[in-house]
Amino acid sequence: MKLNRRMFIGTGAAAAASLSAPMVMGAGHGKPRVVVVGGGAGGATAARYIAKGSKGEIDVTLVEPSRTYYTCFFSNLYIGGFRDLSSIAHSYGTLASEYGVNVVHDWAVGIDRDAKTVSLAGGAKLPYDRLILSPGIDFVEGAVAGWDVTKQNKMPHAYKAGSQTELLKAQIESMPQGGTFAMVAPPNPYRCPPGPYERVSMVAHLLKEKNPTAKIIVADPKPKFSKMALFQEGWSNHYDGMIDWVGPDFGGDSVEVNADEMTVTIDGEATKVDACNVIPAMKAGRICEMAGINEGNWAPVNGHTMQSRVDENIHVLGDACAQGDMPKSGFSANSQAKVAAMAVRGALTGSKVFPAKFSNTCWSLIDTNDGVKVGATYEATDEKIAKVDGFISKTGESADLRQQTFEESVGWYAGITSDMFG
Repeated sequence: MKLNRRMFIGTGAAAAASLSAPMVMGAGHGKPRVVVVGGGAGGATAARYIAKGSKGEIDVTLVEPSRTYYTCFFSNLYIGGFRDLSSIAHSYGTLASEYGVNVVHDWAVGIDRDAKTVSLAGGAKLPYDRLILSPGIDFVEGAVAGWDVTKQNKMPHAYKAGSQTELLKAQIESMPQGGTFAMVAPPNPYRCPPGPYERVSMVAHLLKEKNPTAKIIVADPKPKFSKMALFQEGWSNHYDGMIDWVGPDFGGDSVEVNADEMTVTIDGEATKVDACNVIPAMKAGRICEMAGINEGNWAPVNGHTMQSRVDENIHVLGDACAQGDMPKSGFSANSQAKVAAMAVRGALTGSKVFPAKFSNTCWSLIDTNDGVKVGATYEATDEKIAKVDGFISKTGESADLRQQTFEESVGWYAGITSDMFG
């Protein structure tokens, strides 16, 4: 694979320069071409907004191997029994039929940045004028001693929703009465900061109904986590005595698992478990590494446009990018996709580009109608996407307010999935 290593300096001036000279193209091949790799909250939104906003002036191709997309957000509610799997499943038909997006169900396996082509596993090569990468996450090899992806059927990660989520729920439901569920939580940064702790809550809810004498162990390498006070209050109120959170002070950062023997060893002490959810350290989806645009585990971007700081013809969205203060969440990816779509349309058609603004809210369900949230607004600076202000639920809130927060999250889910898939 031929890689061009020239650096793109992501300053506001550079961003403005790249947008002020649109390629209103196309250099012998008709319409300008945009290829989007990854059909999640970032990629699907970007494809839809570029296709819709350009009114047919840009040829948009979305590359996504899965024909059905299962959202990671709200997948914990499936584990807890609050939703069925079909309610978090979405197809790409409307993007194709109503917005004219060319949806290709295949794996992107290589990027030639000089030739500006994406190679697919099926043998095709897709040329692009702008490329949007939104591949989500992959796992850091060796992050949890004794675990790799070959062990994911015995100790699921369930951090890419779908069959893994079904498997984890089935394993929890099959636990013997009084059995033990273990989670190995990930180090920062990772997809959906409150996600593991909402999952603990949903596992506890399921076990409280079906297996009330079961125990939950959480081995965590972090001394604190998102919404920590809210979750710990909720665990005490709803699942008193069921959940044992083990932080680094007590060995939560020294963990080894054995999937064949179903043991979790924390700080040298082995415990036999009946189900185990291993969530390893994360990195950008592999295609970013293959493209040569990573610095460390993530792909740095210019927050004004979501352009890679390595290649100005590539934009990186969502979990895969290193952008500053925004958490890695579906809401963040959706917000970033709209900024990138506007920048791409401006670069390729000369349409107006407005200053980038971003927002995020992460809702979590602790128990029936006990919803909490955290969120913020952000703006692009030359250095990063910077937090402007934020909010978080408070401990001790009324049951009515918590129910209202949960209902708000249900409305948001309907809205964002419509925004993604049409």
